[in-house]
Amino acid sequence: MSGSGHIKSVPKDGKPVDANQKTSDDSADKPSERYLPIDEHIEEVSENGEKVRHKGVYLLPNLFTTGALFSGFYAIMSSISGNFEAAAIAVFVSQILDGLDGRVARMTNTSSEFGVQYDSLADMVSFGVAPAIVALNWGLEPLGKFGLAAAFAYTACAALRLARFNTQTGFTDNRFFIGLASPAAAGVVASIVWVFHDQQVSSHFAGIVAVLMVFLAVLMVSNFKYSSFKGIDLKGRVPFVKMLLVVSLFAVIAINPPVMLLVLTAVYAASGPLLWLWHLARE
Repeated sequence: MSGSGHIKSVPKDGKPVDANQKTSDDSADKPSERYLPIDEHIEEVSENGEKVRHKGVYLLPNLFTTGALFSGFYAIMSSISGNFEAAAIAVFVSQILDGLDGRVARMTNTSSEFGVQYDSLADMVSFGVAPAIVALNWGLEPLGKFGLAAAFAYTACAALRLARFNTQTGFTDNRFFIGLASPAAAGVVASIVWVFHDQQVSSHFAGIVAVLMVFLAVLMVSNFKYSSFKGIDLKGRVPFVKMLLVVSLFAVIAINPPVMLLVLTAVYAASGPLLWLWHLARE
């Protein structure tokens, strides 16, 4: 100990550490935080090639994720009460918010592993559980075990799709999805419910929808490639014609939103197998 009274401790790696300097773990010894029922989240990230520990989570992107999660929860509750139009719209609201959270995180440099995992769990509720329950309450329940099996197959494959996506991040082409993305599959189911929400569902039509849900489940775990649209530069300039096309697309959707959304989501879902067949024919 020196005469100045300045104390240093030596950890296992042999490097002296100033005992008066606060570290990320010191907060655990504070009386104000020691007895909290919920501990602070500490995440290890890489900055400039070094591992750094940060406390807390980013607010802005996780707000969008929470909104998407709430919309999926609201869709389930609306379908239970018989309001299928609101349930279908809530699924599409989840799609919009889910598309925003990741882009906002990248634009504001607030990406984190916590946000990635939170987004994946929210997707499972909004695009895996919610569409299956909405469809089941809307018209599949009278089919009995077949309807239940179709709804469960859809939910299970959505979970497998999300798990595979999480483990393949960084090893695949960012321009494409391998397998139909769960938000797109949920859009097909939600748009069907939205179009026919005020009509009596026959057992024959319900059976067709159940088979379609199984087909969507297979597409989610397939190896078909789908465009991710992540190559679009939202911050850069685009030709005026492209902006005109975007405005025209919104105008077309406004004519009859449920029908047009059904057409768009169905075309996108079919694009994977069709492109595969086209490449196969060329070879």
